[in-house]
Amino acid sequence: MRFRGKFFFPILMTLSLFLIIRYNYIVSDDPPLRQELPGRRAASSRDDVTYSVKTPSKKTKRLFHTAVTATDSVYSTWQCRVMYYWYNRFRDEPGSDMGGYTRILHSGRPDGLMDEIPTFVADPLPSGVDKGYVVLNRPWAFVQWLQQAHIEEDYILMAEPDHIIVKPIPNLARGNLAAAFPFFYIEPKKYESVLRKFFPKENGPISRIDPIGNSPVIVTKNALMKIAPTWMNVSLAMKNDPQTDKAFGWVLEMYAYAVSSALHGVSNILHKDFMIQPPWDTETKNTFIIHYTYGCDFDMKGKMMVGKIGEWRFDKRSYGSKPPPRNLPLPPQGVPESVVTLVTMVNEATANIPNWES
Repeated sequence: MRFRGKFFFPILMTLSLFLIIRYNYIVSDDPPLRQELPGRRAASSRDDVTYSVKTPSKKTKRLFHTAVTATDSVYSTWQCRVMYYWYNRFRDEPGSDMGGYTRILHSGRPDGLMDEIPTFVADPLPSGVDKGYVVLNRPWAFVQWLQQAHIEEDYILMAEPDHIIVKPIPNLARGNLAAAFPFFYIEPKKYESVLRKFFPKENGPISRIDPIGNSPVIVTKNALMKIAPTWMNVSLAMKNDPQTDKAFGWVLEMYAYAVSSALHGVSNILHKDFMIQPPWDTETKNTFIIHYTYGCDFDMKGKMMVGKIGEWRFDKRSYGSKPPPRNLPLPPQGVPESVVTLVTMVNEATANIPNWES
């Protein structure tokens, strides 16, 4: 399934505009970027939509569409293949509200997975705008996808390549309340003085900003269509503000989403069991997603080796130039169940994905 994104809002193409975006324009009574997506006559108008995302038919109306942003790097590609394998395994199981799936590829050109994974090709930001922080392409890619794709579901799950679905995911959102995972390191109260540049006092207490990123989040499609352009602009404004950039570092884009969600009055039900992050989270019992963002390093007695290369290890960063081989060695006895499950699931996926190359 192939889709091709184009820049639909030409004024965004100019580097100068990106660099002069300031938050007071975003929240003013006359913002340069309309709260419906640029180029649309109205959020409900469908006659200008070119692309279609097909979804398996189900009777329930609470299906969500899974959207994963990615690049065409080897590192991103193998993770996407593993993620998509487990999505397919659980999509039609009892208890699932999982609908269609789209990999939003923001490298600007098709790659070798176009026929394996449903993919929308989005254009990257103009050269130099991300300042080496490639994650800034994520909100811009979502803006393009939401503008140009016809998405059948009323809800969207924003996920990432390094997510493994461990059981069927129901729609955890409730009405206009989105569902999100709370990150301990997203601390709006601690950074209130910085965030007030983007969330002025007239918008309410800083507690209205939830401790979330954009992923994993299940949110209504209509809400995300409003949030996404703001998320993009706030991300760029934060990156171009030295104080904010220094304060937030690699989680800057996460703060930008949390702020943008709050600006549009979208609150989130915080589900701590939505996702776990081994090795610090040790059990998969109640979770829906494993996020393998951290390296797992242990000695051969099953003791964690914090800050050291383990005698046994699994770290996605070890596979930046080539995918992991099939049949990775399982961890030694005593290692947390979450880590054992992670490696077992990676092994099952790689054993069953055709043309897996190590």
